[in-house]
Amino acid sequence: MVYRTIGLMSGSSLDGLDIVFAELGDGRGTWTYEIKAASCYEYNNEWKEQLANAKNLSAYNYFLLHTAYGKFLAENVNRFIKENNLYHQVQLIASHGHTVFHEPRSGVTTQLGCGATIAALTGINTVSDLRIMDVALGGQGAPIVPLGEKLLLAGFDFYLNIGGIANISFSHQKDFIAFDVCAANRVLNMLVNNDGKVFDEDGNIAASGEIITSLFDELNELDYYKLPPPKSLSNSFGTDVVYPFIQSFNITTPNALRTYSEHIACQIQRSIENLIITNKTREIYKLLVTGGGAFNNFLVKRIQKNLASLNVEVVIPETNIVLYKEGLIMCLLGVLRWREENTVMASATGAVRSSIGGCVWIGQEA
Repeated sequence: MVYRTIGLMSGSSLDGLDIVFAELGDGRGTWTYEIKAASCYEYNNEWKEQLANAKNLSAYNYFLLHTAYGKFLAENVNRFIKENNLYHQVQLIASHGHTVFHEPRSGVTTQLGCGATIAALTGINTVSDLRIMDVALGGQGAPIVPLGEKLLLAGFDFYLNIGGIANISFSHQKDFIAFDVCAANRVLNMLVNNDGKVFDEDGNIAASGEIITSLFDELNELDYYKLPPPKSLSNSFGTDVVYPFIQSFNITTPNALRTYSEHIACQIQRSIENLIITNKTREIYKLLVTGGGAFNNFLVKRIQKNLASLNVEVVIPETNIVLYKEGLIMCLLGVLRWREENTVMASATGAVRSSIGGCVWIGQEA
């Protein structure tokens, strides 16, 4: 069976909307994929501000934004279809939405982007709200990509995505252990924004700085890192906890970037070390690195150096997978939801069971 699907992903780094059109094939339980087209439509300053400040809105204004962002998603899907001449080819849209509130301990996770609006304005059946069922079952609702990694990107022991938040998955026997490691690009970008830059290209500014030991040590003592997996982070951990804490040290931007880059590499090392000690299966491990942080050469080198003693080989895949892995996996999760098959692995999220997550909105006429 072949499925032609669009996946939508908006990450916490606020760089833009990723859209992937993929052809997925299921041959007796073995999945194949081909990314036929992919784009990232950057957010303008107005959208960046609205998404960043959504947590501060009244309930009424939040739902107005929920609908407006759904319209934005639909318009960009239609734009993407036109630009890539995909008329009458897309069978399904799977939209992750943009996470605003994520408090699984309270049974709450919210993603902006009304699925009904997307379906209505594109005329294409749409799957949205992929996390909430897992949270209702006592899970973290995150990470939700491990099932896609298992079915589409087999052959690695660890899967690390460095986006606004860094998250990691560990393939252990038939299960996956997965969790958010730390805030990543969102904090790095906020730090460099102070100097009028959008991001630290190749990590060059960070490379010119020095590690501020006192800050580095205190960051590593944050309470979140003492929690066992499964665990997950909201965007506010980076914006409201980590960033102000770094700013309180009143240090230069290069030193702040250098210190926080080292912190990210350290937390990744500690996470992998703990997983290897607990679940040792082989002498050499392979780590697939994706997300915008994979293009940060300085950060990748620091990660490689930290992991060398653990015999972990760092692999950077082809550019389309680096950039669009999560969008591709949204395509698969949408198809699995349509087929009424599990979309979330309980071993990764800590839910009482694996589940079929997502709301289905019928955009086509009967």
